[in-house]
Amino acid sequence: MDFRADHFSLFGLDRAFRLDLSDLDSRYRDIQARVHPDRFANAGDAERRLSMQWATHANEAYQALKKPLERAKYLLHLVGHDIQAESNTAMPTDFLIEQMEWREAVMEARDGGDHHELERLHNRLRGDIKGRYDELGRLIDEVGDFALATDRVRRLMFLEKLLYEIDDALASLED
Repeated sequence: MDFRADHFSLFGLDRAFRLDLSDLDSRYRDIQARVHPDRFANAGDAERRLSMQWATHANEAYQALKKPLERAKYLLHLVGHDIQAESNTAMPTDFLIEQMEWREAVMEARDGGDHHELERLHNRLRGDIKGRYDELGRLIDEVGDFALATDRVRRLMFLEKLLYEIDDALASLED
């Protein structure tokens, strides 16, 4: 195995946003079965250290590929498109207004203890996110519009954070 190989090559996969996650899981388990440190418990120090490095590398690659947002960021990185999450926070006004409206609705539902409304917002947002991931897959895998895909990833970062906030609000009502 080659430490310089990208995550897709490590698992013998094509570089693509759309992945068969059960296939990824299976390939990950196969690699872990070969390199897991437990298999090298009686080996020399160098072999045990190398096994640990491979297991860590495989785990990091798997974590990056199994989550669609992280996979998209990684793919864009591979083709030279940095999403500049820390330095480029500019977003279109209509998108920012939409985010404010979403957050207000979540806050009102949370403050009002309206579990049903939070569930409705959660389901609506999940549907929106799914559609955006479908678009992202098309942009990356079919069209090759990495600049637009970069913009879509940045938007999805906001939406995923909002989904987490809704989940948090739901959990707070269940306590």
